[in-house]
Amino acid sequence: MLYKEIHIGNFIKEMVDENEIPMERICNFLNKDEAFIENVYQSKSIDAELLLRWSKLLEYDFFRLYSSHLILYAPPSAPNKNQKKSDKIPYFRKNIYTQEIKDFIMKRILSGEMTYAEVIREYSIPKSTLHRWLQKNNDNTNG
Repeated sequence: MLYKEIHIGNFIKEMVDENEIPMERICNFLNKDEAFIENVYQSKSIDAELLLRWSKLLEYDFFRLYSSHLILYAPPSAPNKNQKKSDKIPYFRKNIYTQEIKDFIMKRILSGEMTYAEVIREYSIPKSTLHRWLQKNNDNTNG
């Protein structure tokens, strides 16, 4: 399960290796020494500000890993829950489903691992949204 357990240090190290970023450039960009960088690679979690800097350096949105985890594994909210919306914190009206999330869910349905109803119940994806994904998938495979 790609998004179930997130070890951010492993993801960062993988992107560094894939992009062949020299250690000297990383140290200069982050204003840290090699020991600190190696420690990040071993860390399961890191500070948000530091993660933002890594995202800029590697041109990859590492925060999406956590957003994807929330979409796939967070329990659904209570139906008639009174939610006060803060004026000071941004509020996002819709879930943003990345292509990776869509592919993950479509793979589970098409392989028979989950039914439509199970996906709707487990991941709280609206029926119409799931139907639209399936329709686009059929359109893409048929030509």
